[in-house]
Amino acid sequence: MQFNLKQLEAFVWVADLQSFRGAAERLNTTQPNISARIAKLEEALGAELMTRDAGAVRLTAKGQELLAHARRVLDATDGLAAAADQKALTTGTLRLGVTEMIVHTWLRAYLRALNHKFPRLTVEVTVDFSVHLEKALADRTLDLALQNEPFARAFSGVVEIGAYPLVWVAAPGLTAERALSDRLLSHHAILTHARDTRLYDEIAAHLATRHQITPRLVPSTNLALCQTMALDGLGITALPEAMVAEDVAEGRLVTLAYPWTPEPLHFFARYDADRTPRVVADAAALAAEVAQAKDHKIQSNI
Repeated sequence: MQFNLKQLEAFVWVADLQSFRGAAERLNTTQPNISARIAKLEEALGAELMTRDAGAVRLTAKGQELLAHARRVLDATDGLAAAADQKALTTGTLRLGVTEMIVHTWLRAYLRALNHKFPRLTVEVTVDFSVHLEKALADRTLDLALQNEPFARAFSGVVEIGAYPLVWVAAPGLTAERALSDRLLSHHAILTHARDTRLYDEIAAHLATRHQITPRLVPSTNLALCQTMALDGLGITALPEAMVAEDVAEGRLVTLAYPWTPEPLHFFARYDADRTPRVVADAAALAAEVAQAKDHKIQSNI
């Protein structure tokens, strides 16, 4: 009996996730199908690859030995498609995690570019805080995370996307002033990202040093809501310039001069280079290309 790529793929994912159910979800099939693939692979190889004990999955000594070989076979398959330059041969699902800032700047352009380059690839998108995306990446429920610093974990695949400076903005009807004064900081809500995010912590720490004012911070888990509330004249906010460039250019928001802004958001495409298919590295590189092209367009219009 011969084995096939689907069986090797099931073996690798069960080993990585230590779960038949997790492998089934990852490969868009059922748990019985995964079990059947593993059983047929073991039969073909004449070796027990893993054991299940009280729900836990453990590789046998032979399974540990053969896992690296299985990875190399799958890598070679990816390499063959890449050498033939046949992107249409790339199938499967890319589980992509992004932060909200990317959703409101260049995600649409990126998804179009991915679809053009890999027409048979399915992309599932998760939008969340960077810290949550990092955990999902470590748990292998995500393949690729487009996220901003700081990071608690290191990954072997890293592509720099770029830095996104922030600007203070408000609706033009909120104030005739074009600089943030103590009066404005005291009399208008400061619309911020959610508590325990880097943006909130930086703004709160800075305003805490301004003992002569009593600012009112209004946090939100949604950056776009901060933008919407600012457009409606409900407060002042510091947002990535890329998010508000169109509103500023068309006069719906105005920038407010102030000697301090939060640190720029530094974004990276991150993935596990040792255990993910070649398409993930290609998708990471493409993210940097799309982001830089979008940033160049924004800068040209400012």
